Amino acid sequence: MLELKNIGITFNAGTPDQNEALKNINLTINEGDFITVIGSNGAGKSTLYNIISGNMHPSHGTITLDSKDITNEPEYKRAKFIGRIFQNPLLGTAGKMSLQDNMMICSKKGWKGLRISLNKKKQAYFREELKKLNMGLEDRLNDNVDQFSGGQRQALTLLMAVMSKPRILLLDEHTAALDPTNADIIMKLTKEFADKYNLTVMMVTHNMQQALDYGNRLLMMDAGEIILDISGEEKQSLTMEDLNNRFKAIRKTSITSDKMVLQ
Repeated sequence: MLELKNIGITFNAGTPDQNEALKNINLTINEGDFITVIGSNGAGKSTLYNIISGNMHPSHGTITLDSKDITNEPEYKRAKFIGRIFQNPLLGTAGKMSLQDNMMICSKKGWKGLRISLNKKKQAYFREELKKLNMGLEDRLNDNVDQFSGGQRQALTLLMAVMSKPRILLLDEHTAALDPTNADIIMKLTKEFADKYNLTVMMVTHNMQQALDYGNRLLMMDAGEIILDISGEEKQSLTMEDLNNRFKAIRKTSITSDKMVLQ
């Protein structure tokens, strides 16, 4: 589905501060993949997401979606088929707008005239979708979203992302800012939606247990490279000790000394 070939990006090229943030990344993301992505700070995870979403463009290499070259396509065009949820639960919703207006923007992808097209049928549809969250938000359509908790807003962001039917959904540590209870709720919803709608998902996490428990495939990044790509039964049988041993065999150091969070 989505293919990255020889992707690299260098910041501050030709200066003493030159940084090769990604180095010849070759990655094929298949329809229905749920990929967890781990790596220490500075490993290149966020840069990889920025390249995929169109927030940045590579110094070299190509990106194709269904064999169509999208390497130089801007972020706003890719947003039609690439969804992204960030760590901060406030970024995915407009706090000063009502819940139903947030959902209208999502369903219309920015089309103007929200009040004209908002009718009882649409409200009923929103209520049915919101019931999936089990948070009682279906009874708060007229409330501004800034009245909701961080967990509620992140759950709403996830729901709206799914409603927009993205070809690929990028989750950028989307539970990291939440308390353990809400983080667990969001992860269960993530798996439920991924399974129900056969979503293609990439999830960056510093929580090693999440990376092991979720998805069919695991990528480990370090120093701008993908150093491990494990899937299927091999991935399902992985342990933290296995990951540490594999990292140590490649980099000659342990994960813990590399400041990767083990949780």
